[in-house]
Amino acid sequence: MDEPQTDRRADLAGPAIAVRGLVKRFPELVAVDGIDLEVRRGECFGLLGPNGAGKTTTVEILEGLTAATAGEVRVLGGSWERDADSLRGRIGIALQETELYDKLSVRETVALFRSFYPRRLGVDEALAQVDLLEKQDAWVEKLSGGQKQRLAIACALVSDPELFFLDEPTTGLDPAARRSLWEIITRLKQRGRTIVLTTHYMEEAEKLCDRIAILRKGKVIALGTPRELIATLGADEIIEVGSEPALPEAAFAALPGVVACLPDPGGFRLSVQGIHETLPRVIDVLRQHGARPTRLATRTATLDDVFVELTGTSLEAEEAEAAAKRAAAGDSRKAKR
Repeated sequence: MDEPQTDRRADLAGPAIAVRGLVKRFPELVAVDGIDLEVRRGECFGLLGPNGAGKTTTVEILEGLTAATAGEVRVLGGSWERDADSLRGRIGIALQETELYDKLSVRETVALFRSFYPRRLGVDEALAQVDLLEKQDAWVEKLSGGQKQRLAIACALVSDPELFFLDEPTTGLDPAARRSLWEIITRLKQRGRTIVLTTHYMEEAEKLCDRIAILRKGKVIALGTPRELIATLGADEIIEVGSEPALPEAAFAALPGVVACLPDPGGFRLSVQGIHETLPRVIDVLRQHGARPTRLATRTATLDDVFVELTGTSLEAEEAEAAAKRAAAGDSRKAKR
């Protein structure tokens, strides 16, 4: 049964999502370890972190697909224990991979999903929002990877949801397809939809999200707007330096303008203020030690630098480590068989 209209109006005054003390335990690990979050109406909220950080488990709990071990979850003012029927009609979900029937056309696929909901968009409107009208008569099996992902988003949009979940929507897509999806997400934001986006792409989170929670090992380690998170570095610019022979950290860490000096593959990553003054001093250090620069680059600070500052390692390195562990676990299981 739908909630009374007065309750729905009251819901609109509160956050889209409120999470307190969220925990999810599995026999072999704690996937979510005491998360507190609040997602405001009309914002794109990002859950950013490496594979295994707890992003997908958290989102599955918010979507009502997985039960929490402990904690409180409020979605659009309701709870999945009490209001599941009404909530399902108010949210849209696009997974990292969506299996669609190959022998249906694009139009038939969206029409099928449309039939599941009492409140819904027209098929043409849903396809137009994801730029697939020209492909409406094509079979699903003939679509590219990016087109299939846009179709999955159309299937989630067709219910005209108040709250939209996108779980790693651009993983595995080429750069052109990824940017096409970014444009679709931007248009959804402009229409006032609330979006929860999980990603392990720093650039994606920085470009699309109004606020971001950085997750690591089931915990929120940082929360804020991209600008606020980058400001915690205390520096706007990064110098990446490596040399032959390799120099010790102390050679760079004490230079004027260097806020932080962290190990980086092949050298160091220096967070600096006043790069125009610090860069010549870095070159002087190399010259004084008779070292040849193997790497010397400057750039603006990003969310990846925030992750390195918080954890001592890059998101890319954590991804590689997690992939190696998954591969080793797979080899171990095969050996046992």
